[in-house]
Amino acid sequence: MRQPRSIANRLALLFFAIALGAMAIVYVGVVPRLQSSLTDQRTGQLAADAQRLRSAIEKKLVEAAPVGQIDLAVREAADRANARVTLIGVGNNGKGTAPFVKSDSDLRSAIDNLAFPAALQAIGSGRTATAVESTASGRIGEAAIPLFSKDPETGRRVLGDVLVFSAPLGNVERNVTLVRNRILLAAVIALVLALIAGYLVALSFGRRVSRLEETARQVAEGDRSAHFTVDSDDELGRLAAALEAMQTQLSELDSARRRFIATASHELRTPIFSLSGFVELLEDEELDEETRLRFLGQLRDGVARLEQLTTDLLDLSRIDAGAVELERERTDIGKLATDVANEFVPALTEHNSQLEVRVGAKSLYASCDRERLSQVVRILVDNAVAHTPKGTDVIVATSQPENRARIAVTDFGDGIPRGDLERAFEPFYTSDGTRGAGLGLAIAHELVERMGGTLSVESAPGRTTFALELPA
Repeated sequence: MRQPRSIANRLALLFFAIALGAMAIVYVGVVPRLQSSLTDQRTGQLAADAQRLRSAIEKKLVEAAPVGQIDLAVREAADRANARVTLIGVGNNGKGTAPFVKSDSDLRSAIDNLAFPAALQAIGSGRTATAVESTASGRIGEAAIPLFSKDPETGRRVLGDVLVFSAPLGNVERNVTLVRNRILLAAVIALVLALIAGYLVALSFGRRVSRLEETARQVAEGDRSAHFTVDSDDELGRLAAALEAMQTQLSELDSARRRFIATASHELRTPIFSLSGFVELLEDEELDEETRLRFLGQLRDGVARLEQLTTDLLDLSRIDAGAVELERERTDIGKLATDVANEFVPALTEHNSQLEVRVGAKSLYASCDRERLSQVVRILVDNAVAHTPKGTDVIVATSQPENRARIAVTDFGDGIPRGDLERAFEPFYTSDGTRGAGLGLAIAHELVERMGGTLSVESAPGRTTFALELPA
């Protein structure tokens, strides 16, 4: 049941329908118009010949020439026009106008089967008229021109006779039939070629779609080795390239997810095992009070570390899921940096370090989420204190490069190895193995990017600077 509903068949039928419709439009638009145009052209030529050759016949009528001379003039006009010429008189039978044949150039064929509609129109209008008459032998084109004379009594110009030029339209019919047959033949050939070409093109298109479908199915089933083939630069090729990029990102995300789970499990297992060990030690009844208090302190530190780790994991997962809502407001970053620095007075005292805040003379504002920016600066300062030897000073400086608000946290520790700089913002990465799970900088980096800013790091032995920039 699949094949008749395939895209290839549908496209092939669509091409066939388009070609058929185009041919039908050409046929309907060309053949009737062609027949009408050729007929009008032939009757128009007869009218022109009648106007051109009327004078010789009209002269004979004015001179009241014998019937033989009039017949001779009619035949000469017919020879010159290559048409049948009929001179029709106009009489009155008491009931109205009664036309009758006075002379005819063709004595071999009967004339009583012709109604001469063009002559009747010319008599009624007094002007040249054209018409087409159907007979048993075919259609005949006619052009009639009225001949006027002067009434000897009144001197008025009156209608005397009507001169009719007629010719069979067989050539027109044959030309129209020839064109019709050629169009039909061309239509049949075009339809066959359109059906074949359309099916081949559609089949190729369908195969490419099927390849994309099969690869997508493999990816959906978990086969990360499947790749989308980019075989052209058209829409399908660009779709395949986009899907291939998506597949690469999915593979990277899956790999990162696995690493994240493995690392998070390891980071959580270590403090849990440590806490479990301290709990077992505290159950020892022979444990002296001093040792018990020391174990309780280490237990509190382990619980605090575990609490911080779970909080960071929750924050990072919420950021990755886009669940963190940022409330932008105009924030004085100089005051913010000072407030955050004051929070670290106890830690700096224990670390035997000095923290200097360098704020410009004028206030500097940034469009950001104040609480989240405070969290980022807090992470950077805490990172500087935690990863430097005791006695290492820290500087927090604000500035305004071009239309950006900048906060830089600089420490004068050993620095980050050059090969580790690119991984500084990776989750669970720490360059020196000191305290922490390596989630702070990853959280800071994500928060700054979501506020429309950038977070970068520069490091050399004796100096490391983390700098964040936000729209001012």
